[in-house]
Amino acid sequence: MSLKVAIQMDPIGPIDIDADSTFRLAEEAQARGHSLFYYTPDHLSWRESKVTANGWPLTVKRVKGDHFDLGERQTVDLGDFDVVWLRQDPPFDMGYITTTHLLERLMPGTLVVNDPFWVRNCPEKLLVLQFPELIPPTLIARDLGAIRAFKEEHGDIILKPLYGNGGAGVFRLDPNDRNLSSLHELFTGMSREPLIAQKYLPDVSAGDKRVILVDGEPVGAINRVPQPGETRSNMHVGGRAEKVELTARDREICAAIGPRLKEYGQIFVGIDVIGDYLTEINVTSPTGLQELERFDGTNAAGLIWDAIEAKRAGK
Repeated sequence: MSLKVAIQMDPIGPIDIDADSTFRLAEEAQARGHSLFYYTPDHLSWRESKVTANGWPLTVKRVKGDHFDLGERQTVDLGDFDVVWLRQDPPFDMGYITTTHLLERLMPGTLVVNDPFWVRNCPEKLLVLQFPELIPPTLIARDLGAIRAFKEEHGDIILKPLYGNGGAGVFRLDPNDRNLSSLHELFTGMSREPLIAQKYLPDVSAGDKRVILVDGEPVGAINRVPQPGETRSNMHVGGRAEKVELTARDREICAAIGPRLKEYGQIFVGIDVIGDYLTEINVTSPTGLQELERFDGTNAAGLIWDAIEAKRAGK
């Protein structure tokens, strides 16, 4: 079965082909005989009941510095495609949200991955609130008094933007820290969004595990270990990826959340687990496919395309 596939992503030129999950998904699709079309979110449009994109036919190749070829630029009707990938990185702002509204217009005739309705309604740091028994003590608030009370109760906390990504703007405030008011002033001066605070989990020093789920089922994990003296383990900020096995607790967490993710049409999901706790459910643009494949030999990109092809075939 040959599929017409469009990929909505950030500019393809600067990506790291040894780490980027979107590149690996495109590479796997191409190997299966699917045709690729690439465009950036700023070239998505709606006009007279059609959702269109201005972009390029795409061919990818695993050659550093020469990893893609583009055909002639053109405007296409995305309703003519079998699959559209929603793969640009957050921030999860109104621009991002608007793309989910437009792509939702394509369904059910076109399969949008992940389902944009539920991507919009399940941002990663809020979706976990559906599973309070699995997460560490957590606060969503903008009010400084509420955040200060949470810190006084738990002593050592993590404070970060609610809609950030990649470890940007993540701060640890230990019991001796005196910067809460200044950080609150900085964050609230930048946006009107609430903040998220969580009790600091010392287990993060051993790593922040990324578990990859495909259509609600766990297929493997990698461990992301922070650099010495660093709280954040995100690979965007220097975290080191390591081989790791799924534990009984990891599987328990996946069993609890997997059916909901499948119901919501979230085919490719990466959850974050620190120790025994679920901290995030990443549905917007999760990563980790290439690291998992290198460590375990698990072709998660292939499993994702298996799931997509089965849905397109109506199985």
